Amino acid sequence: MASPLKVRPSRSNQQSGFTILELGIVLLIMGMVSLAVSVSFDALVPRERLNTSVRELADVLRRARSESVSRNAEYFVEYDMVEHRYRMITPLSVDGLPWIEGVDHEDLRYATNWEPLRPGVEFDSVTLAGTIYSEELVRVRFDPLGSASDHIIQLSQPRYEVAFTLEVLPLTGLIRFHEGIYARDYPTDLDFN
Repeated sequence: MASPLKVRPSRSNQQSGFTILELGIVLLIMGMVSLAVSVSFDALVPRERLNTSVRELADVLRRARSESVSRNAEYFVEYDMVEHRYRMITPLSVDGLPWIEGVDHEDLRYATNWEPLRPGVEFDSVTLAGTIYSEELVRVRFDPLGSASDHIIQLSQPRYEVAFTLEVLPLTGLIRFHEGIYARDYPTDLDFN
């Protein structure tokens, strides 16, 4: 005797898919996740712009020191405090020959293109041998022995109230990084009395 098979009747009037309530909950969760991601991203982008500006400037400073040592010639880095940009100036003229001080005009000296700081990042100041500059062109030197002009560069993002400092050591030309604002005490004449 054959066993009877149970066949379920089809439910043609039952619909499959999501209800409006289920779709609403999924959309609400997706909206909350995208809001959290965008808030986190907005908080990270400003800090990343400052960090990127610091890294790019440090690379130019290292390159100026390296070129100076390897080519046995003085290189310079110039900071434009008003336009918030910088460039490297070489000992060569625009035609590739050595630039001769006192003979060749300064405009004939080869310099790299101006590199702007990232949007929202500014030069606060450059302290060169104890003197603070904040609204002019400042030129620092790297010599063939690896030493450099003693200077401190303060970068900031005024909108987010964050700052970073690069300190170029005079004897070695190496760079120290300081989060926030850093100021070194310079000796005065009174220190030697």
